[in-house]
Amino acid sequence: MKVGIIDYGMGNLFSVEQAVKRLGYEVIVSSEIEQLKQADTFILPGVGAFADAIGCLEKTGLNHFVYEIAEQQKPLLGICLGMQLLFEDSEENGFFKGLGIFKGTIRRFDDEKVRVPHMGWNNLTFTPNWQEPKELVDYYVYFVHSYYGVDLAPEQLVAYAEYEGIRVPGIVQKGNVTGMQFHPEKSGTCGMTLLKNWLQQVEGETQS
Repeated sequence: MKVGIIDYGMGNLFSVEQAVKRLGYEVIVSSEIEQLKQADTFILPGVGAFADAIGCLEKTGLNHFVYEIAEQQKPLLGICLGMQLLFEDSEENGFFKGLGIFKGTIRRFDDEKVRVPHMGWNNLTFTPNWQEPKELVDYYVYFVHSYYGVDLAPEQLVAYAEYEGIRVPGIVQKGNVTGMQFHPEKSGTCGMTLLKNWLQQVEGETQS
């Protein structure tokens, strides 16, 4: 199975690429749509500001490619900012429309109530919407972000972390599209297991 990593100029591409390769998959890293179309499944990474990222996607036309992936029911995984871009809108430095695949808004943590950014290891709690991986002893993953999803559709929430009383969406899913707010490639055994399970699941679906 070939995994396409969408390069729109704002991603932690190398670490994601290496993680996928360590799991035994062929990787295509590209900003060219025709090259990406050779892949079977896709990852949308991201580091930086929401508005800049949406601007880059629109400038390159990769926003339309993401819509095409979703419409054709091909598997897509958004990581960190890549997950946030899949929401309806963001309040980061203004108000900006997102890709609208997931319901909800990206909002900043309240500096007066919690330490910002949310950085470090947190335990994931899984909802009944997804079967948690039984091979893991714990579900600690690494977060680093100042904004998080609110007003989600309950059926789209797969797993969350508690951060000083705030329920932070950790994994969301709608049909063939999945989002992970944490960095699976930086989250040790747990993160790599979650990434491996996702890849194995979509590999099975693409071959069926």
